Amino acid sequence: MQKLTKKYNINAEICKNLDKVDLQELCDATEEAIIGGGGFGWISPPSFKTLQNYWKGVLLIPERVLIVGKLDNVIAGSVQLIKPAKNNEAQSHSCILSTFFFAPWARGFGLAKEVFRKAETKAKQDGFKVMNLEVRETQSRAIQLYEQAGFIKSGVNPKSVFINGKYITGFYYYKEL
Repeated sequence: MQKLTKKYNINAEICKNLDKVDLQELCDATEEAIIGGGGFGWISPPSFKTLQNYWKGVLLIPERVLIVGKLDNVIAGSVQLIKPAKNNEAQSHSCILSTFFFAPWARGFGLAKEVFRKAETKAKQDGFKVMNLEVRETQSRAIQLYEQAGFIKSGVNPKSVFINGKYITGFYYYKEL
């Protein structure tokens, strides 16, 4: 008997606008990632309207670049590349990766590597020399992905986030581009 293997279409792209379907997919993936402990920042999912407004707002901020990851043409997660404010000349060489997440059903397909590649390419195109990020100590898979992508741990914040009455340590990472 012949073993059948399915090839999945994975893609990362810079998102400049969200049509109705894209917005629905992104909100669904966000909610699923929050429920699955994906570290998006929310502890529990907000209302659908709040999620819609959040994503629409991200697209309005000139210092934010939204990069979405798609599995078989369905938005499954994203990361934001955050540029420093214009008045922050001292840190104009660096950008921040933030709100990196994927819905649980889309993990393990290589989307993270594809999204990192796209973010790194965009950061280099925009003239950045360094990328920074922060991650909770509890997100071991994300830490593993960051380290595999070449990020170097540079610091610890023992009171990074406060969830369910307890502090959780955060780790700072950077990568030279």
